Amino acid sequence: MIVSSFLWRLAPSAAVDPDCARLAAEHGLSDRLVGMLSSRGVATAEDLARFLAPPEEGLYDPWLLPDAEAALRRVARAREQREQVLVYGDFDADGLTGLSILVLALRAIGLDVMPYAPERLGDGHGLSVRAVERAAAEGRTLIVTADCGTSSPDEIGLARSHGIDVIVTDHHHASEWPKAAVAVVNPMRTDSLYPFRELTGAGVAWKFSNLILNELDDAKDDAVGTGRDVAGRDVAGRNGSPNGPGGKAPHLPETVRRLADLALIGTVADVAPIVGENRSIAVLGLEQLRAGARPGLAALMARAGLSGGRLNLDSIAFAIAPRLNAAGRVGEAGRAARLLLAANEAEAGPLADEIEQANLNRREITKSALAEARTILGIGTAPGGENGDGQAQVAPAGESMAAGVAHPAFLSDTEIPSEEAIQSDVPLPSALLVRGDWPVGIIGLIAGRLAEDFGRPAIVATALDSEADTLRASCRSGGGVNLAEALIACSDLLIRHGGHRAAAGFDIEANKWPAFQERFLAIAAETAVPPGPAELNVDLVVAADAVDFDLLREIAMLAPTGAGNPAPCLAVTGLTVVRTRAVNGGHTQLVLRRSRDVIDGIAFRRPDLATMLHEGDRIDVAARAGSRTYGGFESLQLEVVDVAAAGTQLEGRS
Repeated sequence: MIVSSFLWRLAPSAAVDPDCARLAAEHGLSDRLVGMLSSRGVATAEDLARFLAPPEEGLYDPWLLPDAEAALRRVARAREQREQVLVYGDFDADGLTGLSILVLALRAIGLDVMPYAPERLGDGHGLSVRAVERAAAEGRTLIVTADCGTSSPDEIGLARSHGIDVIVTDHHHASEWPKAAVAVVNPMRTDSLYPFRELTGAGVAWKFSNLILNELDDAKDDAVGTGRDVAGRDVAGRNGSPNGPGGKAPHLPETVRRLADLALIGTVADVAPIVGENRSIAVLGLEQLRAGARPGLAALMARAGLSGGRLNLDSIAFAIAPRLNAAGRVGEAGRAARLLLAANEAEAGPLADEIEQANLNRREITKSALAEARTILGIGTAPGGENGDGQAQVAPAGESMAAGVAHPAFLSDTEIPSEEAIQSDVPLPSALLVRGDWPVGIIGLIAGRLAEDFGRPAIVATALDSEADTLRASCRSGGGVNLAEALIACSDLLIRHGGHRAAAGFDIEANKWPAFQERFLAIAAETAVPPGPAELNVDLVVAADAVDFDLLREIAMLAPTGAGNPAPCLAVTGLTVVRTRAVNGGHTQLVLRRSRDVIDGIAFRRPDLATMLHEGDRIDVAARAGSRTYGGFESLQLEVVDVAAAGTQLEGRS
């Protein structure tokens, strides 16, 4: 019997105004592509013009960032007085890329800059006391943070007591902002005038670097050279349109453009929505990576088996970002920072080898820890295909997929329960909270996988300091609870906390863990997903014979796709099963007949399909359309997420 895992729901299309339709016709866009765009909010001529415009025109004026003037003035003074600077990042891919962006930008204007990548245990989250003391010992008088600092008022106060100023660049929520900082460049501030609030830590660092290099880089074009005091700028008079003041796009120096690859990696790694300014960052970043990656990224990509020409956001999310994260999860995050800042292949190669080995070790450790966490929770072992981080195994040697590292990206907006979770008879609480004896560096991966598999918040805690009897916990939302707000509501129980809507972390005294569990479960229960089959958004219903390379070219116009702008999910009708085969990693390969030929399919993390489907079954599939290349020949392929008996889904629903 063919049983669907999801309830398919056709994405509603907004009414397209006549001007938008005319503009679409001028650009040769098909009705079905216009329909997919309208369901993503592109329904007016202005929306479509912005979508089709060069990426530079989607960037906002960096002068609109909170405290932009104060931050720039302090950097200008540091250069004038030849001060030494410490740039402090975070130990994840967003923080490491943000750190690298700021180091390169500040060095480009002649500053003496030392990068500081924290250690999970020695420094912890946020600006650390150890880093402040090191800056003081080395005579550094300015600290600039990347992807952190908003929740570090005490450490910033300590820095001030040493005569060290702190500029915070960050994107995390906080109940209040650190008043001792010279500037807090964070678009999430309640008083922020910045029009786009979805930048990541690397995105904020890139925008601040744009400001620095636009105003202080003497080597750039004379036409945009400053030669003027940065004080007294009329920030309030600037408008919030992405085309900048007076309708003219903000200038993007080549030095800033060359940093977009790092901003892209941080944006994708932090699962930020690829809309608005993030979409511009993604396009610019991919251009840089495809044109020729910097030495460190080239070495990392070589070890991941990636080629620049076929690189996309999935490649970054499931190959590059996990490797950068692995450096801090298993060992020293500083290795990843040194890799990103490497000047040549000779410097980058050994670091890339170390990180590749750290990634392999991290997978094995995480696989074991995840199984243990599930056992503690009473929800069995991990489903087939688990390799420690949810990365799908890609095509066999000799094959490459046009989608890059394949993964159902259209499920990334709201984490969907796995097949096992849907069929489980175990009654699950509103959130999964588990405590065990695991390395601090992998608890975020465990939480992420639990949240993904069971469609609800997950919090995983482990011992931090045995003498002080404290725990460190990592949280993932599973698409429900706003974690930043939930932790603020629990802040009286916590030593420290930080994060954003989808991912967060905290430290807590072990004896307060039961009280925290009770309160967080109550918060999660208020936003719990109703029981029943999860919904799967379908962008387009298409007959099997209409899946062709023309359709792929139309879908490609929606790129770059990722969180917030997922790859289209198609309901492909009129297929007959020819053959199924279970493959290593818990996946299923399919051969499906159309009226005139057959089309291949691959279903990642769906081992059940190998036994559920039989030759001759007439089915419809929910899938992402792509292609694969084998032996120099390119053929169509469906990346299958769900199946249904022919005609049983979407009938009478929209």
